[in-house]
Amino acid sequence: MRGVIVKKGEPVDRALKRLKTKLDTEGILEEMRRRRAFETPTERKQRKLRSASKRNKIRWRYSNAPLTEKVESED
Repeated sequence: MRGVIVKKGEPVDRALKRLKTKLDTEGILEEMRRRRAFETPTERKQRKLRSASKRNKIRWRYSNAPLTEKVESED
């Protein structure tokens, strides 16, 4: 069960923001929007290609980062 505990004296809107952030990081909101309407097999394939493209772009950015060389000090 997902939820947040409202702390004493905490505004409800802040608790709602925490709940929304939690659901967003878990991907529940995106899945709910996706399931709202029927998705054709072509649309599903295009969506998966877009998400794979984003993942690969991020992976490429961090895998090709220049390595820092270790400099030895002379005594």
